[in-house]
Amino acid sequence: MEQTPTIETTHRHFSPEQKLAILRQHLLERLPISTLCDQHQINPTLSYRWQKELFENGAAAFAKPPHSPFVGKAEHTIQRLEHKLRQRDEALAELMQEHVALKKKVLGRDDGRLDAA
Repeated sequence: MEQTPTIETTHRHFSPEQKLAILRQHLLERLPISTLCDQHQINPTLSYRWQKELFENGAAAFAKPPHSPFVGKAEHTIQRLEHKLRQRDEALAELMQEHVALKKKVLGRDDGRLDAA
């Protein structure tokens, strides 16, 4: 039985910085798309898609992040609650240690077993 040959296609992934650098060469340095596509081994359609995404999402680069007074307060609350939880864990561990020690004393065992024989 014959096997049909498979064509392996590898998709390269470009980081946002790499995409921007390629687009910058075209838009600012006026290098032709065909030259850039040959140089970076990409399809011209892909470069046009990147360009479209850049212009559609470009406003985000100039937008100021919304400032929320709750962000700092939430972080402070989380830190306070984590500290409180650590204190309770330490207190519980100390109480358990005392409990085990008392049980050993009452049962008269020092070998670590708590069962009554």
